[in-house]
Amino acid sequence: MKIQVLGSGCPTCKSLYELVKKTVKEMGIDQEVEYITDITKLIEEGIATSPALKVDGKVVCAGRMPSVDEIKDFLSNDQTKGCSCGGCR
Repeated sequence: MKIQVLGSGCPTCKSLYELVKKTVKEMGIDQEVEYITDITKLIEEGIATSPALKVDGKVVCAGRMPSVDEIKDFLSNDQTKGCSCGGCR
């Protein structure tokens, strides 16, 4: 599993990165969480709003801070449903 948090480096993006790392640890997932702050990379990925969370190459949430339960769901369940923003399906 590849887990990435993409953002500009703002406090919200940093908070999501820390929350995802904490959640990964709580779930017992032995996986590093990558934090990407390169704006060029966000543009290349087609991400218009940050922060964004990608799991296995798929954007599962963008433009908002998901709850811990949502993050757990993104990391453990069907990734086809996306987040509630409607743009991540």
